[in-house]
Amino acid sequence: MDWTEVSIITSSEAVEAVSNILMEDGATGVSIEDAKDFDKLKAGRYGRHGEIVDPASLTHVATGAIVSAYFPNNKNIQTKVPEITKRVQQLSSFGLNPGPAEVTTNAVEDENWRTAWEKYYHPVSITRMLTVVPSWEDYQPKTDFEKIIRLDPGMAFGTGTHPTTQLSLQALEIVMHGGESVLDVGTGSGVLSIAAKLMGAGNVQAFDVDDVAVKSAKKNIDLNPAAKDIQISANDLLKGIHEHVDIVVANILAEIIVPLVPQAFANLKVGGYFLTSGIINDKYDLVKQAMVDGGFQVLESMKMKDWYAIIAQKPKDEE
Repeated sequence: MDWTEVSIITSSEAVEAVSNILMEDGATGVSIEDAKDFDKLKAGRYGRHGEIVDPASLTHVATGAIVSAYFPNNKNIQTKVPEITKRVQQLSSFGLNPGPAEVTTNAVEDENWRTAWEKYYHPVSITRMLTVVPSWEDYQPKTDFEKIIRLDPGMAFGTGTHPTTQLSLQALEIVMHGGESVLDVGTGSGVLSIAAKLMGAGNVQAFDVDDVAVKSAKKNIDLNPAAKDIQISANDLLKGIHEHVDIVVANILAEIIVPLVPQAFANLKVGGYFLTSGIINDKYDLVKQAMVDGGFQVLESMKMKDWYAIIAQKPKDEE
């Protein structure tokens, strides 16, 4: 299968809003080249073999940012480019500088997929315990308690680099103690399911409506032997699923979280946790109210840049 890379030249301040536009059109993750990120870097081990490199010598954008996402050609993304361009330009009405707002597309052959990702994707420490590492990197744990999630971004992103994924992983680390049963809804790359297993989860089931994502997640599970018993299948949210689990986790768009709320409530044990992310700033109140109306108690809200995650619980006095 071949792919279409959609890249948007924008400003640093509009990166999160532009990322959200691409995600709403079907991307489950994005890559970001931001000039401000390089402004903060000092000389460090950025070379492919761990050698010291001066950030000034690295090839990067000089100003603004480029936000990119990859779509399979069967998504008809070319027809959406005019609308994507319009939405990016309209960010100025929300007080954001859209920058040049130039949207370009580029065909990427399947065999060049890894090459397209290697320039963006490097080991990322997400929490004190979890580090996400691309499958082609020779990376060894720095401490005894560091746990490595090996991923190939493949066709359904969720590489750990986006704030929504990082928030989800942090939320899992907060509530997990070991032995929990978990449902991962909209699994994408499978990163959350794999992380749950590494943190000691018992039975983990992962679902995604996209068959491409399911295949990608299965490949990533194979890269992580500790996660080999994760059960994964195609499904529309939790329709037709009748379980009794400790945790339901979903890193999906806010509009999709809302119809998931009653399904999650029905599949959770009393006292079970509902962890959600993918909630852009202006949709936070919508999701929080849907959870409260659905019977959940909101325990904690977490924020990274313009994104929220919510830790909610099925009340312990619920019969």
